[in-house]
Amino acid sequence: MITIIFPYRDRDLIRIEKSLDSLRNQTNQNFKVLFVDYGSKIQFSNQVRSLVDSYSFAEYFYSYNNKQPWSRSKAINVGLKLTETPFVYIADIDLIFRNDFVDILFKLQDPKKAYYFKVGFLSKEETALTKDFLDYQISFSSEASAQGLSLFPMKEINDVQAFDEFLHFWGAEDNDLHCRLTRAGVESIFYDKEITLLHQWHESYRKSERNTLTKELQLKGVVKLNQQHLINNLKNEVIKVNSKNWGMPISEKDYYELENYDSSIILTNKIEVVNHFLFVELPRYEKRILSIQFVEDSFQSTLKYRVKKILGKTVPKYYSLKEINDLLLLHIISFYHIFPYSYEISSDLKSINFKIKK
Repeated sequence: MITIIFPYRDRDLIRIEKSLDSLRNQTNQNFKVLFVDYGSKIQFSNQVRSLVDSYSFAEYFYSYNNKQPWSRSKAINVGLKLTETPFVYIADIDLIFRNDFVDILFKLQDPKKAYYFKVGFLSKEETALTKDFLDYQISFSSEASAQGLSLFPMKEINDVQAFDEFLHFWGAEDNDLHCRLTRAGVESIFYDKEITLLHQWHESYRKSERNTLTKELQLKGVVKLNQQHLINNLKNEVIKVNSKNWGMPISEKDYYELENYDSSIILTNKIEVVNHFLFVELPRYEKRILSIQFVEDSFQSTLKYRVKKILGKTVPKYYSLKEINDLLLLHIISFYHIFPYSYEISSDLKSINFKIKK
């Protein structure tokens, strides 16, 4: 048997149905799907669970990360910790599988080889249609540099400590793992003989990224940061990554303990206040919940402040809430992502709420 892992968050039900239907039609049914819901909105997750549970080969698992930034690495690692088969295929909820794809996976199984596959990408218009696999019109296909959607031997995955959990938002996690596996003696092979996978259209993370604060969690420049992390791992010939607790989901108990903790410390956006919190206060907190709300200093919007600033007099210096957002998220993914935490931007975009249990 082969395990197929789907990392997922808040994507539409039709997309899920198309992907799982194509697995239901496989000529070889000797597989199991681990569907890892990495923090979809809790109300919506009930619909997702109901749909996934309707497929006999699929098991739904919810991790309470809905108030944390997306990390494909961490979502996959949750599934890898649950995997009991000798080989695993890392899928994507956007995929439509040719009906002999599982057969191909079985033929390619090799403890010293990792295979990644040529994928045909569909347009937005083509994605909206329901067709037989061979009837879809492909806009373009992936090249050898796109190393996602891979078949891996589980022992070797565990030996290199799986996907790098520093990587959040978008980019580099697949290439990084293939590079580390190569250094550990596992050959990466691009299966490009034919197209056996189709990818449904969706807007890319890069196109959705904004330079201003948004309710949706974003970190400016994270794509380049992830690429630099990949380069650094290559340069230093890194093989193993992560702490010993990799692949640990946030529990329901921890999530609701954070949710129900309502004693917040309010901090202003003065530069010295924010810097002191990030570099002094946050590292020192331990064995308790810390809840912080960042807001703009009321003095910043006064006439007195504006006049003094125009006249060149001494006034406080401030970070924008977007700058605080980026600094805080960078600290979290660098040093604190292994702890239970929640991060939320208010609907009016006037405050940032951060809770962590250390």
